[in-house]
Order: sequence, then structure tokens, then C-alpha cells
Amino acid sequence: MKKFFRILIIAAVFVSEGIVFSVRGQEREGMVKYTPDFRFRDGIYLNFDQVKINSPIPKAKILTSTDYNDREFFQKLFEAGKIYFYDNMGIRQEVEINSIWGYSRNGILYIQIEGNFNRVTFIGNICHFVADITTYDNRYYNYPYGYYDPYYYYSPYSYYGYGNYYNPYGSYYSPYRQGNMARTELKQYIIDFETGKILEFDVENTELLLMRDSELYEQYVQLSRKKKKELMFVYIRKFNEKNPLYLPGDK
Repeated sequence: MKKFFRILIIAAVFVSEGIVFSVRGQEREGMVKYTPDFRFRDGIYLNFDQVKINSPIPKAKILTSTDYNDREFFQKLFEAGKIYFYDNMGIRQEVEINSIWGYSRNGILYIQIEGNFNRVTFIGNICHFVADITTYDNRYYNYPYGYYDPYYYYSPYSYYGYGNYYNPYGSYYSPYRQGNMARTELKQYIIDFETGKILEFDVENTELLLMRDSELYEQYVQLSRKKKKELMFVYIRKFNEKNPLYLPGDK
């Protein structure tokens, strides 16, 4: 009798696993695993939902006098402050530029942060990118030709490598503007691809997103504060390798 029940339990496990694999297969039908060769469809992404399904507003549906083949198509398009396009029902729509999520050019994603479009340089279930953030400081209004910040450090060799880290808090001051000094900072962000939330790239937010992988999370939380800060990107990369991102491929 015991042998009979053991066989039933084993059979139930195989059936349940078969169902799980079947569901997973259905979920990924028409989807492809993200690799650096993946190309997002060119066009404007009004929101993150369109990014997840890789379905932007294509150039052909945008009303503009700008040449679609112009290398600076999007820059010129955005100068007007609004875009006009036809939706799927053929109805003309109007959207403010500052309300859109971003765009894709030559298969590469650009996200809008505080009015500037920045390339998303690392993509996975946790994305990473760097953005220029501009603030204005009234304390330097007596310097019409700009003020140099001696504490700013930037290495051109570390920007793209991610193996080396640059100073995310480095800054410089641009020329005088209406009594305010413009201060531009390079800030790092991460994107939770599950929710679309944009978070600052720090230890707390890294821990938050790693919680979805219990093994990596347990490893990370046991590190010292210093090591956590040094290995933030390493653990995000590990997370993406263990939990690959799947996206709709080209139609």
C-alpha cells in the first residue's frame, strides 16, 4: 500500500511540473530571451507598458515634416514640444513631449528623465542607466562665466565598462543663466522591468529588487555596507543572468 501511495505522489509531482512547464511555454510563446543583439522597435514609447510589449508608435504614424531617415529625427521632432500621430483607430492624437516615456532609435532605448533623454545602457529584469540631472544654484550668480567644481571627477574610460566605477556625484557648473548657476550631475538609476519603476541606484534599492531571488538576496545582505556598495552592479548582473528577460521579438 505504501509503495502504491509513493507511486501516486511521484506521478502527481511529474504531472504538476508538466503543467508548470506547459504554462511557462505558453507565457513565452512569441517571446525571445534578451541578449545584447536584441533590437527594440524604433518609435516613440508613450509609457512603460509599450516598452514591455515592444510596441512603440512607429515613425510612419507620426505627423511631421522631418525626414524619417534623418539621423536627428527624434531631436528635431521633440523641438516643437508636442507630437502628433494617428492611433490604431486612425484617430489623430496630440501628446506633450514631457509626458512620454522615451523612444528607440536603431534598436536602442532612450528614457526621459527631467526633460532629457538618456540611453538605457544595461537591460535586463533590472536595467541600469546614467542621466544628466540639472539643478540651479543662486549662490553663484556673481560668476557670469561659470564656476568650476574642484571635487568633480570623471573618467571617460569607466563610463561604459561598468567594471570600473566613476563618481556618480561628480558635477560641473555651466555658464550664468538669469541669475542662477546651472549645476549638472551624472546620476545612476535602475529600472524594475516588472513594474516600470525608476529607482536611484543605491544599496537600499538594490536590496529591494534582489529580494525576488532569495539566494542572491541572502548573499548580498550578509555583505558589509562597503562591499554592498562596491558590488551593487555585480549582483544586478548576476540577477539578470539567473532571471533572464523575455520580450516580444520582431514581427
